[in-house]
Amino acid sequence: MPTPGTENGMGMGGAVKEVSERASSIVRLELELAALELKQKAANLGFGVGLVAGAALVALYTVGFLFATIAAVLAIWVSTWLALFIVFGFLLVVTLILLGLGINRLQKATPPLPQQAIEEAKLTKDAVRGGHAD
Repeated sequence: MPTPGTENGMGMGGAVKEVSERASSIVRLELELAALELKQKAANLGFGVGLVAGAALVALYTVGFLFATIAAVLAIWVSTWLALFIVFGFLLVVTLILLGLGINRLQKATPPLPQQAIEEAKLTKDAVRGGHAD
C-alpha cells in the first residue's frame, strides 16, 4: 500500500540519494558564497591599504609643512638661514635620539631565539632522561 512519502515510487534508497544530492548542492553553494565573500573582503582590504598609504604620504608632507611653518615663524626673530638651521638641528637631535632607542631595542631582541624556552626544554629533557641539570 503506497503511503504519501512513497507515492512517487521512490523508496528509502532514492530518498537517501536525494538528501545526499541536496546536501552536496548546499555545500557547493556555501563554498561559492564563501569564495565570493572572501574575494569582496580582499578587494576592500586592498582598497583600504591603498587609502591608508595615501594618508601616510599626505601626513608626511603635512609634517614637512609644519616644520617649514615653524622655521618661518622663527624667521620673524632671527635671520632665515638661522631659523632653518634651528629647525634642522631640532630634527637631527630627535632623529638621533630615536635611532639610539631603536638600536638599543634591536640589541635586546637579538638573537631572536627564545632563550628561556630553550633552557627550560633542555632541563625538561634532562629530567625525563633521569639526568641532573647542572
